[in-house]
Amino acid sequence: MNDKANLITASDLKVSRGGQVILDGIDITVGSGEIVTLIGPNGAGKSTLVRSLLGLEPIDSGKIDRKAGLVVGYQAQRLVIDSTLPLTVRRFLTLTGNQTDDELVRTLELVQLEPTLDKSIHVLSGGEMQRVQLARAILRSPDLLVLDEPTQNVDISGAIELYRLIQETRDRLNCAVIMVSHDLNVVMSATNRVYCLNNHICCSGRPAEVSKHPEFLRLFGQSAADMLAVYTHDHDHDHGPTGEVRPSHNHTH
Repeated sequence: MNDKANLITASDLKVSRGGQVILDGIDITVGSGEIVTLIGPNGAGKSTLVRSLLGLEPIDSGKIDRKAGLVVGYQAQRLVIDSTLPLTVRRFLTLTGNQTDDELVRTLELVQLEPTLDKSIHVLSGGEMQRVQLARAILRSPDLLVLDEPTQNVDISGAIELYRLIQETRDRLNCAVIMVSHDLNVVMSATNRVYCLNNHICCSGRPAEVSKHPEFLRLFGQSAADMLAVYTHDHDHDHGPTGEVRPSHNHTH
């Protein structure tokens, strides 16, 4: 991949907080149109890395190059909204913009959610709220979509659907995606490149390569690697929530 195709290139990043090193010696690139997934145990520094790449957190040393004029859509890991705060879907989507109702409806349709502009966000299911957050992240037609644990509070069948939707969104918007995820058995089928992080980069590459790496096996175990083998082979079909085979228009490579 040449440098012109890279949206973000970071080299030898070091980040520490309160005297504790959180990230050390990080080299990572995010190329145009690819889906990059960050995996690792709790406390590995995944969210810190994402925020550092976006310039939201300072780094101690290293270098980060971002494509000039890069437009980013960001879905944070945790969204805490006071349950007493009256907030409709329309208001939530337009907190940082002034899009028209037509634009909002089209974006909700893009994430396969029925128009619910006047609905309170407090009555949405976990899956619906994740889709609304995804809609908000793509309202600006980003070059880079950043999703930090996008399937929190979503069951396995909902997670499978959401990852499929993320792939379709990438294809429609022709954007790149950075994802942080713990859903190893599902997310690997929806990604081009994986970085396994544990304060440093333990291993990186295509899902099938990473699943065989000794560092991956040390962190996640052979059972996780065996599970990934089901989802990372080249195929012309998808696996449903219970393992059933169904036709697919997207091949994993």
